[in-house]
Amino acid sequence: MQGLYLVTPNWDDTSRLLDVSEQALAEGVALLQYRHKDANPELRMEQSSALLALCRRYSVPFIINDHVDLCLLLGADGIHLGGTDAEVAQVRAQLGPDTIIGSSCYGDMQRALDAQAAGASYVAFGGFYPSRVKQYAVTTQPSILDQAREHIRLPRVVIGGMTPHNAAPLVARGAHMVAAVSSVYMSENPAQAVRDFNTLFATEEISSNAA
Repeated sequence: MQGLYLVTPNWDDTSRLLDVSEQALAEGVALLQYRHKDANPELRMEQSSALLALCRRYSVPFIINDHVDLCLLLGADGIHLGGTDAEVAQVRAQLGPDTIIGSSCYGDMQRALDAQAAGASYVAFGGFYPSRVKQYAVTTQPSILDQAREHIRLPRVVIGGMTPHNAAPLVARGAHMVAAVSSVYMSENPAQAVRDFNTLFATEEISSNAA
């Protein structure tokens, strides 16, 4: 797992969501996560089903944020768990060994170590920068990536206000994936935004012992 980790915004307009998502997928993303905290069950099912079909077309793993039941129902590729969601070990037992399970670790190294031990597939650190989408209770220091590089064997994701410019030093410190919402979905040229992010991984050699 390496590259741009695309996360959807809280858009109710499914057609618009699919259009921008496809522009991004056509340029190449590592993962796509469906995250719409305000969607009702019907809209959530409509959008996630359509995005799953789109991801299948482009051979990109499709991740559901938070809703384990929806992940199971759709047969999605994975689930992302936040700090107040179900425990990693519990979800791993439910979903089996092959499902991707991501864990938000904020700026907490112990949380990352615990997630690794419990069977997570990747860990996410952040926010590192102010976000237009989500307010974070803590500001994560870039130095946590130095610790993670030494102790975490899993792919490491950085989140929070990411742009190609401000993500570059984090990729240089060992981030395998950069999670972005606004920088792509609110861009005047989403395809170019994705290309700009992908340049980070084309030019940076990331040393990692992650599988």
